[in-house]
Amino acid sequence: MNGLKKCRRISALVLGFALAASTLWHPNGAKAETAADSLNINAKSAILVDAKTGKILYEKNADEMLPPASMTKMMTEYLVQKAVHDGKIKWTTTVPISDKASAISHNPDFSGVPLRKDFNYTVKDLYEALAIYSSNGAAVALAELLGGGSEANFVKQMNETAKKLGMTGTKYINSSGLDNVDLGKYKAAGGPKDTNEISARSLAKLAYHIVNEYPEALKVSSITEKDFIAGPGEKVHMVNYNWMLPGFGDNMREFKYPGVDGLKTGFTDAAGECFTGTVKQGDRRFISVVMGTKSEKARFLETKKLYDYGFKQTEDKTIVKAGYRFKNQESLPVTKGKKGSVSIAVKEPITIPVEIGDEKNYKPVLHLDKSLLNKDGQLTAPVKKGQKVGYVTLSYKGKKQDSAYLYGEPKIPVVATEDVDKANWFVRFFRAIGHFIAGIFTGAFDLIKGLF
Repeated sequence: MNGLKKCRRISALVLGFALAASTLWHPNGAKAETAADSLNINAKSAILVDAKTGKILYEKNADEMLPPASMTKMMTEYLVQKAVHDGKIKWTTTVPISDKASAISHNPDFSGVPLRKDFNYTVKDLYEALAIYSSNGAAVALAELLGGGSEANFVKQMNETAKKLGMTGTKYINSSGLDNVDLGKYKAAGGPKDTNEISARSLAKLAYHIVNEYPEALKVSSITEKDFIAGPGEKVHMVNYNWMLPGFGDNMREFKYPGVDGLKTGFTDAAGECFTGTVKQGDRRFISVVMGTKSEKARFLETKKLYDYGFKQTEDKTIVKAGYRFKNQESLPVTKGKKGSVSIAVKEPITIPVEIGDEKNYKPVLHLDKSLLNKDGQLTAPVKKGQKVGYVTLSYKGKKQDSAYLYGEPKIPVVATEDVDKANWFVRFFRAIGHFIAGIFTGAFDLIKGLF
């Protein structure tokens, strides 16, 4: 519900028809239906990710580049959190309000709180207005603070960070998520008709980093209501646009979901209704993105489908236990050692979310580090306990399509489980003689056997 508010109901209906048509004619439509639409998610793009492993449990058109609307502000939040943690700013730092930030904040068509140039706001004040109430003026003010007075400079930081996080194809042109056609003279970068562009997969990656690097951000994004002091005697009551938060009353019963604590909604005419969410129940946490839904309600109801699938139809299963030994490779041969071999095992468990009953279709695969082995496939002593000799991955043999990961599948180290010291020269000398004599007898035996 962020960005332009005017005509949103009419626009949402028009968007709904457009989305239906695009689904029918999109070149990837058939793939989406067969591989991703078993949940019947009515959104232009969607994804569900396990927050621990980055395993993707569901995706639909997850790489399609779309306008993210105010979900753009997630990158602004991430960079503010990073700046605080890096000691570049403090939560108590006073933020100057420029003519641009003030003008945007007072535009009645844009969401947010009114900001005054003659009043002091802290980073904490504006961050809360950004995260709770999707304040566009607050986003610009924070961007100018971190960009040395220029939102355009901050946009460069946004795009550089997107590349570092592997958010392929992402293009930021401002910190708020508004379209340049609406910002007019206040645009930060891009052409007059440009907008931010990002995929559901990239938004999930950004949310993954927020949740795992700065979990304290969820303490703010989970606040349902709070007053913002806009000036002397001027109080604005902020109500979170995330209707799934459990802290809301019974009037939101249809949308509330246990464990939801973030993250960011979004709306513009171009983007439609969007939502990047996160939910935790017990020790399980999911990240979700839906883009281009038909209404404010739909973005939460479609997200609810994703969460129900995650919690009710999948479970965390330990596929490989710590200490697991491969039946066909319980040890590796060792040369020049006091022992001729060393036992090896998986260092840590591999636990991933899988569909209930599907864990039997996952099998461990051993990958030895060939750079550590000689031409005969041997390790060279000394070998230390805990020394990495390779890693293990999982292969999937089931009928269902196995999902990918945001940042690649788990690669758990395989290590030596004991020390094998290097043998002294005397032992190695007589061992070499023994091998030489054994080789002579073996050769002679093979020769005699060949004569007959």
